[in-house]
Amino acid sequence: MTFWVWTANLLGWPLIHVSIARVFLLIPLRHFAFKNSSRDREEAFYRKVFAVRLWKARLPDGAPWLGGSSKKRLSGRDSAYIANFILETRRAELAHWCMLACLPVFFLWNPVWARWVMTAYAGAANVPCIVAQRYNRLVMIRILAKLEGKKGKEPHAKLIHRF
Repeated sequence: MTFWVWTANLLGWPLIHVSIARVFLLIPLRHFAFKNSSRDREEAFYRKVFAVRLWKARLPDGAPWLGGSSKKRLSGRDSAYIANFILETRRAELAHWCMLACLPVFFLWNPVWARWVMTAYAGAANVPCIVAQRYNRLVMIRILAKLEGKKGKEPHAKLIHRF
């Protein structure tokens, strides 16, 4: 591979990650507000099959580097904060799906073996983040429902939509 191919590969992914993350941080949270569902079985699936609680704390959180909200730890426990956190997890998940969708761009200049390397990187860099965001969202939906005294029911839609 030539110098330019190596350069495109090594700089391309960070550029894609930062650019997409920055664009998603510019989108107002209200665009991520839609009906939630609290599915205990789905939460258990992520916890048991992916063992997400064992490794999710080790994932980097790039949002604060770009001026976004941290999703590493809760910094509030009230309904408004939890509702906002739910929207942030949606934004983060969608951003990682878009980053993953950029993979075919690298197929344009890479040989077959390098395409496999790019595919492995794209999966390793994005799929764990997608899984963690989905799991966190399910947990937060359950917590929000409890805070609102609606155990097992959907959280109050007005609260989710006020952002």
